[in-house]
Amino acid sequence: MTIELNEVRFSHSEAPDKTVLSIARWSLAAGEQVFVHGPSGSGKSTLLNLVSGLLHCPQGEISVLGKRLDKMISRQRDRFRANHIGYVFQRFNLIPYLSALDNIGLAKSFSQRRDRKTSRADTESLLESLNVDPSQWTRPTSQLSMGQQQRVAIARALINRPELLIADEPTSSLDHDNRDNFMSVLMPLATEHNMTLLFVSHDMALARYFQRVQALGDINEVA
Repeated sequence: MTIELNEVRFSHSEAPDKTVLSIARWSLAAGEQVFVHGPSGSGKSTLLNLVSGLLHCPQGEISVLGKRLDKMISRQRDRFRANHIGYVFQRFNLIPYLSALDNIGLAKSFSQRRDRKTSRADTESLLESLNVDPSQWTRPTSQLSMGQQQRVAIARALINRPELLIADEPTSSLDHDNRDNFMSVLMPLATEHNMTLLFVSHDMALARYFQRVQALGDINEVA
């Protein structure tokens, strides 16, 4: 299994008496592409932040690629995430004054896996495969269109060849055409690289792209 959760409970420190997530058991097999849906505020991002190690799990077990994230300290989780997990954020989280090449290069610098090291040529090849014009590679990403930024964000998430790819509502700010373009790029790449994909959104129109669709309310006993 790529992801295994057992008896996980989580509350934010500012509201310790309010349980956000309570998941008895949930798992994702290697290579699965899973769509988890639910309304805003239902805990979708919290789930992703626990699975990626951005948040510490104080109660229960979270195993990713056979490693117990709940047993790791913050620095160990950061290193694990850099080496094994790609993350496409809701607002892409590109550094606006850096170019596409530099944003991707920064992600590369965090990975310590020698077997996954990539070259400048690999970066350029990935950008080409995502239809990012070479004239855009050295421009600050703040000057790129929304469509170009989303492709750079995908390239950054994929450059270290992660086993697990996480996407947190990445289409929420996109119009219908850009949303479909985004999915038409992301899904084939996840399949081509045999990545496990965990994608969360409130937009049920995206469910048709996935092998497995689950409501967070069916997973989370709090919902």
